[in-house]
Amino acid sequence: MKTINIGVIPGDGTGPEVIAEAMKVMNAAAAKFDFKVNPVMYDFGGERYMRTGETLPEGAINDLKQHDALLLGAIGHPDIKPGILEKGILLKMRFELDQYINLRPVRLYPGVECPIKGKGPAEIDYVVVRENTGGIYTGTGGISMEGTPNEVAVQSMVYSRFQVERCLRYAFDYAAKYGKKARGKGDKNTLALVGKTNVLTYAYGLWDRAFNEVGAADYADIKREYYHVDATCLYMVECPEMFDVVVTGNLFGDIITDLAAITQGGLGISAGGNINPDEGGVSMFEPIGGTAPKFTGLNQINPLAAICAGAMLLREQGQEAAADAIEGAVAKVTSEKLESMAAARMGYSTTEVGDMVADLVS
Repeated sequence: MKTINIGVIPGDGTGPEVIAEAMKVMNAAAAKFDFKVNPVMYDFGGERYMRTGETLPEGAINDLKQHDALLLGAIGHPDIKPGILEKGILLKMRFELDQYINLRPVRLYPGVECPIKGKGPAEIDYVVVRENTGGIYTGTGGISMEGTPNEVAVQSMVYSRFQVERCLRYAFDYAAKYGKKARGKGDKNTLALVGKTNVLTYAYGLWDRAFNEVGAADYADIKREYYHVDATCLYMVECPEMFDVVVTGNLFGDIITDLAAITQGGLGISAGGNINPDEGGVSMFEPIGGTAPKFTGLNQINPLAAICAGAMLLREQGQEAAADAIEGAVAKVTSEKLESMAAARMGYSTTEVGDMVADLVS
């Protein structure tokens, strides 16, 4: 029997509540599909920081590297200055574990309200692959003459061909395996590059050249498309059905995936993965929503995003049937049970929603 060793970081606010339901469902899937989930818990987050002054303790990254995958609840605390936990925990893990892919499925589940008139599950069903460790978020730059009228701030978008190409190859491979043709939902697999080549001519000129060179040389059976990022935002609202797999850089990916999330029903159902696809790499999966501190301890938060993150983790670990079963159970719950995706308005408690999904998986 295969054992999947998982480092679990429940985090802050409602993070522990949704992670408990994700683990419940993963254990149900493990029992059904004959594998085992072995969790190790870590208390990284705001409470630990206020208690010890540490974001990540010494040796934490090496400990996390020993697991097959990681599951994160949410990190953030209203009493801690923004940026401390995000940089000290989330970005540090992302960079030091070299999780250079951010994977965001954009799927509208049946029964979930979409704010776009006339669009349903058939139209909103695509994936965004975001480069996750390069670009403007690495902090290259600085400030001079701070606090004066002549203050100057510089933050640069820096990409190497190596960073760009490894992201593109992951996206091409993903499109070949999970694109619409591969899933029987279209006549071709398509990968679209999102950039801004008309203005960011250096950085996205590199992306565009690599995209077409790699695609022509090694992925000739995958159709290639290109969209400016501002046009992409328009298309995500007007005609989301045109998308299959999308690939882009760090900054643009961060922005367009939040727009995509609201079209699929909001952060209560949106999950993502920070992926290191290399041999021996450790990936981390999480619900996209934050800590929702006002709902902490009320048993009212929507756990479906965390449950879907667990399904993503199992799929990445080769448990495709278990992941399909969880996503199928989520679809049944959204279409037949829940009154809303919003916290405190689901018609059920957090634990009741987790129980329903787990029972359907079993």
